[in-house]
Amino acid sequence: MKHLTKAILLVSALAVTACTNPDRFDNAGAGGGAAGAGAIVPGSASDPASAAYFQQTVGDRVLFAVDQSSLSGEGIDVLTKQAAWLMENPLYTAIIEGHADEQGTREYNLALGARRASAVQNFLIERGVAPNRLKTVSYGKERPLEVCSDETCYAKNRRAVTVLAAGGATS
Repeated sequence: MKHLTKAILLVSALAVTACTNPDRFDNAGAGGGAAGAGAIVPGSASDPASAAYFQQTVGDRVLFAVDQSSLSGEGIDVLTKQAAWLMENPLYTAIIEGHADEQGTREYNLALGARRASAVQNFLIERGVAPNRLKTVSYGKERPLEVCSDETCYAKNRRAVTVLAAGGATS
């Protein structure tokens, strides 16, 4: 019984001392890499070369006024950042989705969504993004973010969204 008590005390002492070093698994100095505070996790919103960063920090959408496909000042600001990001990250291509609110006919809104997507595409090309990296699609009023007959919903649905895809541009 005396040996068992000594063994338990020894194991307990080792366990307690092992727990007092909070950096015991930090191998950053040895070329390892536990992700600590402020570390960039590849593919996350903190990684400037990730699609998540593009979506959350750069901004993946611009909004439009009723029956308009012209870019607002706020839209130009977002697209300027998008163009810079796309120029720095040539391994991404993008599909620009044009959307409209539920007002009007299906055909009218498909055409309006196409004009909105084209306005974004043309802006990005003017800023140096290769045309073969950009495609457009119009969903018209078929994919609303909000569904209600209210201006707050309509305003969110009048948009163009730049959706990234990994993989270089094709010729």
